[in-house]
Amino acid sequence: MNTPTTARFNHRKYRPATVIAKTDRRWPDQTLTTAPLWCSVDLRDGNQALIEPMSVAQKQQMWALLVNMGFKEIEVGFPAASQPDFDFVRWLIEANQIPEDVTIQVLVQARDELIERTYEALAGVRRAVVHVYNSTSPVQRQRVFNLDKQGIIDIAVNGARKVASEAKRHPQTEWVFQYSPESFSTTEVDFAVEICNAVIDVWQPTAEKKAIINLPATVESSMPNVFADQIEWFCDHVNKRDSLIISIHTHNDRGCGVAAAELAMLAGADRIEGTLLGNGERTGNMDIVTMAMNLYSQGVDPELDISMADDIIATVEACTNIKTHPRHPWLGELVYTAFSGSHQDAIRKCLSKQQDDEPWDVAYLPIDPRDLGRNYQSVIRVNSQSGKGGAAYLLEQQIGATLPRWMQIELAQPIQRRAEMQEGELSPEQILSVFRTEFMNSDGRYSLAGYQIDKQGSQYHVQASINDGSQLMLIHGHGNGAISAFADAMHKATGVDVQIVQFDEQAISEGSDATAMAFVQASIRGSRYTAVAQDGDTLSASLNAILFTINKAIIDSRAVA
Repeated sequence: MNTPTTARFNHRKYRPATVIAKTDRRWPDQTLTTAPLWCSVDLRDGNQALIEPMSVAQKQQMWALLVNMGFKEIEVGFPAASQPDFDFVRWLIEANQIPEDVTIQVLVQARDELIERTYEALAGVRRAVVHVYNSTSPVQRQRVFNLDKQGIIDIAVNGARKVASEAKRHPQTEWVFQYSPESFSTTEVDFAVEICNAVIDVWQPTAEKKAIINLPATVESSMPNVFADQIEWFCDHVNKRDSLIISIHTHNDRGCGVAAAELAMLAGADRIEGTLLGNGERTGNMDIVTMAMNLYSQGVDPELDISMADDIIATVEACTNIKTHPRHPWLGELVYTAFSGSHQDAIRKCLSKQQDDEPWDVAYLPIDPRDLGRNYQSVIRVNSQSGKGGAAYLLEQQIGATLPRWMQIELAQPIQRRAEMQEGELSPEQILSVFRTEFMNSDGRYSLAGYQIDKQGSQYHVQASINDGSQLMLIHGHGNGAISAFADAMHKATGVDVQIVQFDEQAISEGSDATAMAFVQASIRGSRYTAVAQDGDTLSASLNAILFTINKAIIDSRAVA
C-alpha cells in the first residue's frame, strides 16, 4: 500500500540516523548485573523544563527526597546562569545540607565568565563535580555557531583549562571534572572522540582521579542499538579509558530513553544521568525510577530505595506540578491492577500459592507490589469487564472469609449488574454493600430466637424458637446432621421444603469475640436461593442462613403471585 504524501506530513524531508558499520559488536552479548553510578538531574534539567521553575521550598523538598532515596551524585543547578540556582547552591553549602557521602554537581557552559561565577557559587563545598559543556553536532557548528571543527575544539579546550585553573584557586575542595560534547548522539563519533581527547589532554585524569566524560543524546534521534554502537565505538577509541567514567544522559524524544541508557551500559558506560519519573526537556529525560526498577525486577540491586513509591510520586508532583500518568511504568496508580476477570483469577490463584521464601512468580505481576508500598487489595479492581475472581478477592479482604467457588459464581451476577449500571469501577466498599444486600438480608417473615441441639447415635434432634413476625413458635425436627434436622423442623412447621444444595461454614475470627460465617444455597419449590449469615458461632450462622433462604423464597413467591 502506498501512503500518500502531503505537504503537511512528508517523511521525505527527514534523513535516517547515521549508523556505524560495526562488525565487532560486543554489547549484545553482555548482561547487566550491577547498578550504574546514578546522577539525578531533577534540580537542573528537570527544573529548567518546568513552566514554573521550582521555588526554594520545592527545591529543598526535592533535594531531601533524592538524598533519602540514596543518590550519591545530584546535579543541583546552573548557578552561573540563574540566581535562584546560585542561591540554592549557597544554601546547600552554608546550611550544611550535603551529607558526607553525597556530591553535588553543577552545569556550566565553556565560557570563562560563567565558569568563574560557578566557582563562586561552590566556594567552601567539600566535594563537587564541575560539568562543563559545549555543542558539537554539525547543525550546531554550522547553523548556530558558524564555526569549523577546530573552532568547536578550541571552545572545549579553553573551557577545560579554565575549569582546571579555577579549581587550583580552591584547593580545599575535592574537584571532579566532567565534560559533555552536547548532542553527542548526532555528532560524528570520530569527532566526538577527537574533542573529548583534547579535553582529556588538558585535565590529565588518572585511574585514581578520574574525569567524567558525559555522552548525551540531547535530542534522541536514533534507535537505541545505534546509540549503543556509538558508545561502544567511543569507549574503544577514546584516550585514557581506564581514567574515565563514561556517563550517559539520554532524553526520551523517541520514547526510548531508558532503553538507550540500558544498552549504553551494555556497551561500556559506567554512569547514568536522569530524572525521577522522566521529567525534563520536551518529552523528558531518561526515567531513573524505571531503569532502577528494571534492574530490581531482574534481581539486581539498583542501589536506590524506591520502596516509598507513593512518597516519590507525591513529592515529584508537588515540586513539578506535573501529574504522574496512571500507567507510568512501575509506579503508576494502575500498574498493579487488573480489571480483566481472567487476569484476576490468575493473580488470585498465584498469590494463594506464592511462598515468602521462594522467588516471585505471580502471573501478570512482574514484582511484588508490597515492595513499593502497595497492597494486594489495590491490585484487583472491579468493573463491568471483571470476572468473579476479582470481586471475590476484594470481598474476602473485607469480610475475612474465603468464598467457596459456588458462592463466587453467585456473587458475580449482582456485581456485574451493579458495575454495568454504574458504568465504572466498583470500590471494595461497594462490593461489600452488594454482597450484604443480595445475600445477608435478614428481612422477611422468619427469624431465629433460640435453639437446642441433641444427638442420639447418628441422629440429631433440633428444637428451635422461631419468630414468624407475630409470635414465637416452637419447632422440632430430626436429621443426620444439625442442618438437616433444622430443615426438617421448618418443613414440619411451615410446609416449606428446604433442600440444601451447597453449604459452607467458616470461622472468621478467634477468641472471646469470635464470629463465624455460613454460606447456604437451597432449593425451595424448584428454585435456588443463596444466603449468607454471620453470627457468634458456625451453627447459629448456618441456621440463620437457612432462614434467609426461606424468607427470600417467600418474598419471591409473593412477587410472582
